[in-house]
Amino acid sequence: MRTNLSERLLDLAVSVFMWGFRVLIVAVILIGTISTIQAGKYTSEQWIDFVVQGISQGSLYAMIALGYTMVYGILRMINFAHGDIFMTGAFGAYFLATWLNNTGFIDSNPLLGLLIPILFAMLVAAGIAMLVERIAYRPLRNAPRLVPLISAIGASFFLEYAFRGFFGPGVYAYPPINALDGEWQIFGIGIQKVQVVVAVSAAIMMAILYSIVMFTKVGKAMRAVSENKDTAALMGINVNSIIVSTFAIGAAMAGAAGVLNSLLFRQINFMIGFVPGIKAFTAAVLGGIGNIPGAMVGGLVLGIFESIGPSLFLEGLGIPRPYQLKDAIAYTMLVMILLFRPSGILGERLSTKKA
Repeated sequence: MRTNLSERLLDLAVSVFMWGFRVLIVAVILIGTISTIQAGKYTSEQWIDFVVQGISQGSLYAMIALGYTMVYGILRMINFAHGDIFMTGAFGAYFLATWLNNTGFIDSNPLLGLLIPILFAMLVAAGIAMLVERIAYRPLRNAPRLVPLISAIGASFFLEYAFRGFFGPGVYAYPPINALDGEWQIFGIGIQKVQVVVAVSAAIMMAILYSIVMFTKVGKAMRAVSENKDTAALMGINVNSIIVSTFAIGAAMAGAAGVLNSLLFRQINFMIGFVPGIKAFTAAVLGGIGNIPGAMVGGLVLGIFESIGPSLFLEGLGIPRPYQLKDAIAYTMLVMILLFRPSGILGERLSTKKA
């Protein structure tokens, strides 16, 4: 009897603490936001710039997050090498784009100078992802979940330091596309051309991916395997082929994101996949891991929150150089979503465990 009472009191104390922590987080955000707005430091144009920057960055997070969420939906594992797949696509595109730039092709054909490196990056990333799946994951398909997770971390380190060994630790500058310099006036608002191209390109590719998953035979097979691999195999679906296709499609999206990221920031090195990979995983959890629309929504929400947050509520709290804490905001978002809605924005609570 006393044991039951002690357990109830402990559960009550934990619940009170968690609710108090949630209220504290919300209160800090509200106080900082109100202080910033009252100070009137930023104009409406600057807030719009923050939102546009957040949308372009969030679009990249969403594209990378799709790979996490698709693999999790099929295998119930987190592919922590996915951020480095993003890096391999960026590197592949860099060398091709540099050659095209040296020949003058990009200046004379800016549209093809954008599309060709993206397609090449998608092929490179998809090829490496299929190799990783075959070597590091398939032999461990029936192992306990912790084992492929460790293998994924090992694959991540291998890719990072293999590329460091081949190409060195230096930073490479992605060739410029002069046609993307300057701004476009959209509804009287000046927006950088490269931000518009990144956001629109990401939206088009995510729409294509969603159409593939929802309206093609491969997509239907992916959804069937996600529900139950054994039953899908009995229905004549080649499970191994679908798993490889899932890795390839998710990696292709990450490879394309690597090129768009290079256009935004113009820098590439062997570690560029680490932070975006972690943030994309955060976006996948935020939207609902295993949910494709959720990954898209989670990426955009995280990007906008990360862009606006430092100026909106951190500066209002009197924190010096708040923008240096934008990465901390991303991880705070992960903690908050796990506290308030562990299933994510569009995630579902399942009454039965999927096979």
